[in-house]
Amino acid sequence: MLNRLRRAQGQLAAVIAMIEAGRDGKDVVTQLAAVSRALDRAGFRMVAGAMRQCLTERHRGHAPPLSEAELEKLFLTLA
Repeated sequence: MLNRLRRAQGQLAAVIAMIEAGRDGKDVVTQLAAVSRALDRAGFRMVAGAMRQCLTERHRGHAPPLSEAELEKLFLTLA
């Protein structure tokens, strides 16, 4: 997870540098899209981890850390 976020951070730094250097808007938007995808993937990975944790806890007979409604809200936040 941290690697994904660090990669996105590096991509965002590159976008800022491109804007400061006066690069073409098309190139900047392409890089912004890459940053956006990287952040989305990190978010979905977090939700997937939370889902796995909930299923594991439920399978063990314990109360899951998040309700189904909370998981759905997290998922839809990213959509």
